[in-house]
Amino acid sequence: MASSLILAAANKSLLPAPSQCHSFSLYPRRPPPLHSHSSPPKPFLHLHSLSLTSLHRRLVPVPALDSDAPHPLDQGSTVKVKNNSSKEEWDFWTAKFSAGANVPFLLLQMPQILLNAQNLISGNKTALLAVPWLGMLTGLLGNLSLLSYFAKKRETEVIVVQTLGVVSIYVVIAQLAMAEAMPLPYFMVTSVVVATGLLLNFLNYFGMLNAGIWRFWEDFITVCGLSVLPQVMWSTFVPYIPNSILPGVISFVTAVAAVVMARIGKLSEKGVKFVGAISGWTATLLFMWMPVSQMWTNFLNPDNIKGLSAFSMLLAMIGNGLMIPRALFIRDFMWFSGSTWAALFYGYGNILCMYYFNSISGKFLLAATAGLVSWIGMALWRDTVVYGYSSPLRSLKELIFGS
Repeated sequence: MASSLILAAANKSLLPAPSQCHSFSLYPRRPPPLHSHSSPPKPFLHLHSLSLTSLHRRLVPVPALDSDAPHPLDQGSTVKVKNNSSKEEWDFWTAKFSAGANVPFLLLQMPQILLNAQNLISGNKTALLAVPWLGMLTGLLGNLSLLSYFAKKRETEVIVVQTLGVVSIYVVIAQLAMAEAMPLPYFMVTSVVVATGLLLNFLNYFGMLNAGIWRFWEDFITVCGLSVLPQVMWSTFVPYIPNSILPGVISFVTAVAAVVMARIGKLSEKGVKFVGAISGWTATLLFMWMPVSQMWTNFLNPDNIKGLSAFSMLLAMIGNGLMIPRALFIRDFMWFSGSTWAALFYGYGNILCMYYFNSISGKFLLAATAGLVSWIGMALWRDTVVYGYSSPLRSLKELIFGS
């Protein structure tokens, strides 16, 4: 579970001022995974049954540790599907919901881009110094990590959202470089990383990339992500704890050691899987840390609540909430955790804080509460129906532990 919620998390951790968010999508159809085997065309009458069989296999529940792996196609399912047509229909709609998340997230990001453009045109470069380029860079890394994660899983809708997140953050960073608010050498390196990341993800998505090159890219974002997360978490509580780069240094050394050991075969199979999942989980945890950072700021400076936009928090809640049904349906525990946490604790949590400090009306809170509870309830109920279960607890169990 892009600017991103990661961007907002990083901004909160690195500069104690409210910031905006953008996160994680567009077409309901995805190309088959790279490891699927092609076969000769079948007669027309068999097409529908083949489609249902493919869908049934693709949605085999997997353990949470394997969330980063592509959906398994080559193993039999232990789930008895009572209504394949309903399952296909819900597959289509959950993809549409994820695609719809583009709208609220773009509405969150565009005002900052337009404001920066106005300041640049008017020659007011000093105004752009208020935007922390280091926080933007952290958000960009998070988006690239999640883009690679979802590209590997062939989730086209979320790939679109993450790509828009990368591009929109890069536009802001370019504006900062134009205003000399970001050192030019850092901007040049960032440009190379962004261009490389987008190209590699594009080639990998369409099966045109060498596996060794892709592994090197995954190792790179793993080391970067694991280095950034502890440092951002530590920085949230400065000056109540000493200002130090030690957490980032320690985690960097640990990440490099873990990646090297995984590549030279010194880790168990589970250890290799764990290292492979680090990049996605660190990006997700940055999303999840963002509401903690925001609420900590609210606690220390209650007057800052007035600087928050209730409409922005509502958009954040809606954007993340739209992705919950899809994450639940395909049994992606990492995605489900990030989206649910952000919807509940960033979007709705801040709305609750704003009500507590009399910044919004009770009617606004009631409407937000009813909408969020109804949406999550609908997602759990519908998932239970299409899988033919008697309780949503069965769906949640599969989500966390696999089948």
